Amino acid sequence: MIIPVRCYTCGYPISIHWEEFESRVRRGEDPKKVLDDLGVRRYCCRRILLTHVPLIRDLIFYSRKI
Repeated sequence: MIIPVRCYTCGYPISIHWEEFESRVRRGEDPKKVLDDLGVRRYCCRRILLTHVPLIRDLIFYSRKI
């Protein structure tokens, strides 16, 4: 769905890192190096960024009124 604003476990604001993380990984950079560069150190926060599947574009199709 939409990237969470804060980490579920520790409360660290992770949504501010999502756009840069996604764009750098799409360009072919190693996700581990990108997370280290962004300063995301806790494994709970890294888990959310690494495993997030952006489904919002697929769900918008079904929410339109006909």
